[in-house]
Amino acid sequence: MFLTQKQLVPNSKSMAPMVQPLPTSLSDEKYANVKWEELGFGFYRTDNMYVAKCKHGESFQEGSIVPYADFQISPCSAVLNYGQGLYEGLKAYRTEDGRIMLFRPDQNALRLQSGAHRLCMPYPTVDQFVSAVKQVVLANQKWIPPPGKGTLYIRPILFGSGPILGSLPVPEYTFTVFACPVGRFHKDNAGLNLKIEDKFRRAFPSGTGGVKSITNYSPVWITLAEAKAQGFSDVLFLDAATGKNVEELFASNVFIVKGNVVSTPEISGTILPGVTRKSIIELTRDFGYKVEERVVPVEDLLDAEEVFCTGTAAIVTTIASVTFKDIKTGFKTGDKTLAAKLFATLTDIQTGRVKDNKGWTVELTDATTPGSTLTL
Repeated sequence: MFLTQKQLVPNSKSMAPMVQPLPTSLSDEKYANVKWEELGFGFYRTDNMYVAKCKHGESFQEGSIVPYADFQISPCSAVLNYGQGLYEGLKAYRTEDGRIMLFRPDQNALRLQSGAHRLCMPYPTVDQFVSAVKQVVLANQKWIPPPGKGTLYIRPILFGSGPILGSLPVPEYTFTVFACPVGRFHKDNAGLNLKIEDKFRRAFPSGTGGVKSITNYSPVWITLAEAKAQGFSDVLFLDAATGKNVEELFASNVFIVKGNVVSTPEISGTILPGVTRKSIIELTRDFGYKVEERVVPVEDLLDAEEVFCTGTAAIVTTIASVTFKDIKTGFKTGDKTLAAKLFATLTDIQTGRVKDNKGWTVELTDATTPGSTLTL
């Protein structure tokens, strides 16, 4: 059962999300009227979204595309009262020859399923997830930036929408997908300047750090806000058990390079298994490097020659320095770094500039290109 248009509440001044106004220009049939060169990374309202609903004890069925609008939801819903919710993040890319590409959407579907199991929620099948993502992309294709100007960021969300007080079961769940155009998340080509957080922890053993629970993020906003106020780009968190080992940034995985060895914190339940992380590990090995997934002490990070982070938003971003206990340590940056090579290789695959020999991309055809068709 899916949410119909009549069950959606139109936007109002009091309920509408904070929307960044899109810089506009003259539009044509292929693109929305946006000044793509001025596009930032933030929420911009587009035309359509996908919604499906599921009752307790049932399975998700096919949802539908509806106009983008706010939800009507119970104040006693599981997501509002108990934080029962997950989200995913992936992108659609427009190629120079007019194709539209997705990057490994099946991996996001599998990660959503893992998180749903952890949070006691039913979930869409991989095929249902990928189909929903495709439908949203096609329903908003004029919002996909031109090649080299950005991407269409896609946000699937699964949450307990039914009312609950005290104990299970939750009577209803909602799976929704929306999308918006985005530019680069990190625009500083000189590299990031990180603060190693030695007070607050992002995740704990046997907790939810290994899934994309919505509860993982706002508790550490305070550390990110404080770091940015001090001039840092982002925060690098340490493990909760010892406070001696690096784990990940606010929303990306971290890698260190020393000689021919590339190390990244192992997936042990407190670190998110990033789709970009998984892809970068494979590409790095293809380049002839030895990759170690292991415990990474702070000392190893500080002794590294190069450091970078990966993620859907971050892609592959060089880390120029980290500051730990007021001591700043710098790392190699520039066009000759491994991070630069990985960024170029990965984005070439994602945007169709090179042949995808990995089978990672899923192609959609832009209906505004003469003679082409769009298929699911």
